[in-house]
Amino acid sequence: MRNLNLPLAAAAVLALVLAGCGTTNERTSDNPQAASSKKCKGADGKYVIGMSQANVAEPYRQRMDDDIKAAAKDVPQFEVKFADAAQDNAKQVADVENYITQQVDLLIISPNEAKPLTAVVKKAYDKGIPVLVLDRKVEGDVYTGFIGGDNVEIGTQAGKYIAEKLLPNGGNVVELKGLAGATPQAERHEGFLAGIKENPKVKVIAAASGDWLREKGQAQMDALLKANPKIDVVYSHNDPMAEGAYLAAKAVGREKEMKFTGIDALPIPSGGIKAVEQGRLSATFTYPTNGKEAIAAAKKLLVDCGTIEKTQTLHTRLIDKSNATQIYAEENPNG
Repeated sequence: MRNLNLPLAAAAVLALVLAGCGTTNERTSDNPQAASSKKCKGADGKYVIGMSQANVAEPYRQRMDDDIKAAAKDVPQFEVKFADAAQDNAKQVADVENYITQQVDLLIISPNEAKPLTAVVKKAYDKGIPVLVLDRKVEGDVYTGFIGGDNVEIGTQAGKYIAEKLLPNGGNVVELKGLAGATPQAERHEGFLAGIKENPKVKVIAAASGDWLREKGQAQMDALLKANPKIDVVYSHNDPMAEGAYLAAKAVGREKEMKFTGIDALPIPSGGIKAVEQGRLSATFTYPTNGKEAIAAAKKLLVDCGTIEKTQTLHTRLIDKSNATQIYAEENPNG
């Protein structure tokens, strides 16, 4: 009797072989450095890098793009293309899809939010494109490398500064949060709560989301001021929202009643270091843009045919009135 199962068995074997093979530039998730090794052509190659930015309306993100552009000038093999998602997840997914279609040699992305960008980052990586994730994470670890600050640690340092230096005897704090769904927002909140834990007299009486933007931070602070007659400190997840909060308080004559802290410390005239130096903010915490480090990692992967660490964590430092002038000068040696 003929074995009627043979055609089915043969089909199953063929399917397994095809699935196992894939194409020469796909299925790289199992080997974190496989994509980059295929893209590397050494010092004689030319490479197109696609940079997908979350929202250049945030000064920190514009500075990140500027730092990437400046660092790439020192690598003659690199051409960097930039796309701005304008805080729109669907636009950022489309931007990355476009880079995949263009078959860029490497993708750099600073995701607007983690979950909505996870699948398209994986898609790029599985197509054989090395992926560097900056500042904000995606879910899982299907990418070549992550470069960013430790946002829990930054939040913890901010909390300790407020609990120990600004409010040693306790007081009322309002928290201006970043965009919900962005990993730094959750981590800076988590760290802050840990930082103030040792001083139970410090109370977080209200919180609102300013989505990282000065204008929205100002509007949210205006509402918080109306609802809360006694505010001692504003803890803001970035400097622009802290500046917005200061402007809202100043508009109703209450800016001297409270202190303001931020995060980012951009060394530019409109940045957090100058805001501390000029007295609007009591403190800010440095949050490196990762731009220079991203280009160094791209060079190592594409030009040097090397490998990089899966995670590169950049550290923070406190900037207050005692060191703001000095640090600004150090960051701007040419004036």
